[in-house]
Amino acid sequence: MAGGKETPRQKLIGMMYLVLLALLALQVSSAILEKFKFLDDSLKLANEAANKNNLKVQKSIEKTIQDAGNKVADVVVLEKAKKIREHSSALKKHLEDLRNEIITLTEGYEDGPGSMYKGAKEETKIEILMIGAEGSHKGKGYELKNKINAFCDELTVAVKGVDGAKVFPHLALDAKDDERISKTSDQRKKDFAELNFGQTPMVAAMASLSNIEAECLKHETDALAILQTAIGAGDIKFDNIFAMYRADSRVVAAGTKYVADLFLAASSSAIKPTMSRDGSPLVVSADGKGKVEFTATGGSYDNEGNCKKKWKGSITFKNKGKDTTFIIDADYVVAKPVIQVQSASVSALYKNCGNELNVQVPALGALYDPNFVASGATAIKGAKKGYVTLVPTSPEVGLKISSNGNFIGEEKFKVRLIPKPQIVALDGGKPVDEKRGLASPGPSAITIRAIPDESFANFLPNDARYKVTEWEAILVRGKRPVSTKNFSTELGSFSDFRAKAQEGDRIVIEVKSVKRMNFKGEIENVSLGTIIKNIPLN
Repeated sequence: MAGGKETPRQKLIGMMYLVLLALLALQVSSAILEKFKFLDDSLKLANEAANKNNLKVQKSIEKTIQDAGNKVADVVVLEKAKKIREHSSALKKHLEDLRNEIITLTEGYEDGPGSMYKGAKEETKIEILMIGAEGSHKGKGYELKNKINAFCDELTVAVKGVDGAKVFPHLALDAKDDERISKTSDQRKKDFAELNFGQTPMVAAMASLSNIEAECLKHETDALAILQTAIGAGDIKFDNIFAMYRADSRVVAAGTKYVADLFLAASSSAIKPTMSRDGSPLVVSADGKGKVEFTATGGSYDNEGNCKKKWKGSITFKNKGKDTTFIIDADYVVAKPVIQVQSASVSALYKNCGNELNVQVPALGALYDPNFVASGATAIKGAKKGYVTLVPTSPEVGLKISSNGNFIGEEKFKVRLIPKPQIVALDGGKPVDEKRGLASPGPSAITIRAIPDESFANFLPNDARYKVTEWEAILVRGKRPVSTKNFSTELGSFSDFRAKAQEGDRIVIEVKSVKRMNFKGEIENVSLGTIIKNIPLN
């Protein structure tokens, strides 16, 4: 592809073509063939839009030259632009003729123009047409390659000697010359025609032709843009007039004065000045404006959190054959960013738990691209911008926040231990009253559960998942145990206890093991000491 700065449309076309190349390596199904058709249709629509835009650029060049009095140097530029458009139109027609020939060769459409092709899967006829019978290399793909590369050479000649001139690289490449294809790939042995049309279904070949046209249109767009800047190169004509203002400050406090200068400014599309900021060159747009953009760095902040700084700019252009330079000294103030931390548990981080924080720096807006480094905890960057999960391992945690490599600040947090859960015995889903007990011969089943602290569960529900994994129940009569049962699940059956129980007996429950599942799904033991439940049978 042509390289250089590309529009979003051009990037989309390039991405779709890479998808096309990947799919060509697969044994395609009917569903994939339909997607090739959709891809081809999308490329054709994009190409029509690009072609219309290039025509508008040519018309714009023509009108600008007429308005300027048809100067000889400008007319030469116009003739170059027209020649480019003529060659582009001829190449577009050649591609369209190839498309029509392929459609006819493969028996047309299934349900009229715009529908799926009857011969969408056809490969042999495409190879014979584009490569040649039995690999003779006399197919129309080789003629197409010559036409495309001749077009690229013509563009290079057309812009030669113009400001911003460049060499337009060939677009019809053999595999060995195509940087997109791995040097270890078997495809490296193929020439242009074999690469694009060999062992290729008809519908994929159509998409390849549309992509070739898209890349040629991109070259044409770049060439016309270069020629457009050459119009009126010897004149200074301020044809872009606009209003501007310069305020002492964009932020004012209530009750104070807002002060600004309002004035007219102008730029010239006939000249292309060079601009710099602190010695570094700036990109200058077609309307003569340079964009000053850099990441502000902090320094020695005053008591109000401000740091005063400066930048120096220069603008140089040709005026009657001589360089004229203007120097600008600009002051600006760097405000210390305010870090906002939002989280349900921000005031109480819990040790060995996943404390999710939302750390934002509003002053940075869309430029905010945070990176986090924690001390006393493990920091896990979240899927959303500004989100981070801290897993504390120390009594205090420090979180350093940077954005795009620039340090913003540090926040510190205290760490609490995880509150112990409450062990509850349930009969029929209701807590057992250990003072009143249960009616003899006792319950048919008891459930033992570990209930987390309410505040902890609200803050960190994914870390407040407890389960009783081992407990023992003893049926006791007086001081003598009658029967003992051990359980490894929360629910325990007491049917055999009921067969032996008498009024005045009691059930003694000892919880021996409780485990907690954390936010990662990992299991850990919970130390609760000795937990005894005593349930009288009345």
